[in-house]
Amino acid sequence: MDLLFNSLKTLCLTQGFERTYWVGYSGGLDSHVLLHLLSRLKAIYPLKIAAVYVNHGLSPHAAEWAEHCANVCEQFHIPFKHYTISIDSSSEESLEALARESRYQVFAKALNAGDILLTAHHQDDQAETVLIQLLRGSGPKGLAAMPRIKSFSNGLHARPLLNFTRTDLQEYADHYQLKWIEDESNTNVKFVRNFLRHDVLPILKSRWPNVTDTLARVAENCADMQQVLDEVTNEDLKIVKGSVDNTLSVVALLQFSPVRQKHILRAWLSKLGFSLPSSVKLQRIQQDLLHAREDKMPHLTWNGVELRRFQGDLYAMYSTQSHDASLVHPWDMMQALHLSDLGVLSTTQVQGQGIRIDIKNVTVRFRQGGEKIKLPGRQCSHTLKNLFQQWNIPFWERDKVPLIYVGEILAAVVGYAVRDEFVAKPEDDGYMLMLNK
Repeated sequence: MDLLFNSLKTLCLTQGFERTYWVGYSGGLDSHVLLHLLSRLKAIYPLKIAAVYVNHGLSPHAAEWAEHCANVCEQFHIPFKHYTISIDSSSEESLEALARESRYQVFAKALNAGDILLTAHHQDDQAETVLIQLLRGSGPKGLAAMPRIKSFSNGLHARPLLNFTRTDLQEYADHYQLKWIEDESNTNVKFVRNFLRHDVLPILKSRWPNVTDTLARVAENCADMQQVLDEVTNEDLKIVKGSVDNTLSVVALLQFSPVRQKHILRAWLSKLGFSLPSSVKLQRIQQDLLHAREDKMPHLTWNGVELRRFQGDLYAMYSTQSHDASLVHPWDMMQALHLSDLGVLSTTQVQGQGIRIDIKNVTVRFRQGGEKIKLPGRQCSHTLKNLFQQWNIPFWERDKVPLIYVGEILAAVVGYAVRDEFVAKPEDDGYMLMLNK
């Protein structure tokens, strides 16, 4: 009994008492034990605790359970938050995954900066997670399963009971005569985790009694392995940095083995916040993008993410709807102009720089082909096509660059150039043109 209490005490003493500890409280055995442990700790230390109950709307008993949880929290003198969410049970996605994702979205909104979310995951949960990841064909990152503590939302997410078994928690609950909720869905073996819990793990335990401890060690070993991989890959990312921010150099990437390329690509996409491609897509990235001829402009998409290659660099971006380059927007340069999904076009008044402020009849257009502009200090005009190439503007961005027209004359290319006759003189005020995406 004291081991459970001491584990939680060590966590709270390490993390301090100036923050709030939020308990993901369902009223079941595991979370009830965690809440009881916290209530005991609160009687000794100045601990700030709050409990969060999430009604998924999937059980007819949810309102009754919420009332039970509220009463328990009142008994322990712990603030109680009750949230009701709606889940589309007809979705093709796993109901387990949808419920978990929705629940953690609620938890994330509850936390203030520096707060800690506590959940009652234990060693049996960890073993089930390892098996699930194994059956999905996961590598070390997936098999590392659930970390004891990690960054989450504005603070941290900790699992202080992860080293203890479900039996340990049951014995604690029996000792303190706790009363908890039994969710009927926990026996429904159509859910993967329940199937492993009720049908698979008992068989494994009959042959290997310490199997949950063994699988927990697998998670720890894989977590260690993943940490080493991350450290190596972070150094690799510095080597393969492209000529433009947030890009990769294809030439540098090809110096690594195909296996190492995969780790670099995954780490790069993860750092940029994009969803990761499947193994099949990853192979296509290596084959179709990295090994494409220099005169080709290949691209590949998945889950709203798009990868493109341009002038030796690999770019990642969210897929967007094609831009209508035929649009013409009248513009009073004193006012900001919203350009749909491209951003907001605005001006800042400065002396002797930018475009003259006295011009009239201004419109914002986009490239149609054949446009020319005479730049300051040049003897002749240049086509936008050649200038865009000189400026290294990726080809998929060229039709999205706003062009400023005065009447039918191309006066400026936003972010790049102003026609010589429209440049503000040193003694005059001008407008600096800016597109904020």
